[in-house]
Amino acid sequence: MIGYVCIGCDDPPRAAKFYDEVFAVIGAKRQGENERYISWAQSPEGASFLLIKPFNTQPASIGNGTMISFSVDSKAKVDAFHKKAMELGGKDEGAPGARSPDFYAAFLRDPQGNKLAVYHSS
Repeated sequence: MIGYVCIGCDDPPRAAKFYDEVFAVIGAKRQGENERYISWAQSPEGASFLLIKPFNTQPASIGNGTMISFSVDSKAKVDAFHKKAMELGGKDEGAPGARSPDFYAAFLRDPQGNKLAVYHSS
């Protein structure tokens, strides 16, 4: 159902260093970029995630209550994503663990403060 998700970013090339590495642990890679945005996806046909300079040219801000989640195929990938994010300057918002019997997740903020989740559901 989701085609793509965009989050505002003042300096996509700088922020891309974080996303290149955390997305590598879940099999996503860059799919496109220009002077305004950089996008990642696990396949050209799948949903994509974009860092984009706001069109109104105002500074990017963090949406209150906004969170973007990434589904992965194992608990190990949840752990690896969270670990890599912490190594790259992310901030922990909930260490990897079971949130219910069939939902294993981790929550964090990227270096700009955007809230992310990565989860495995069985």
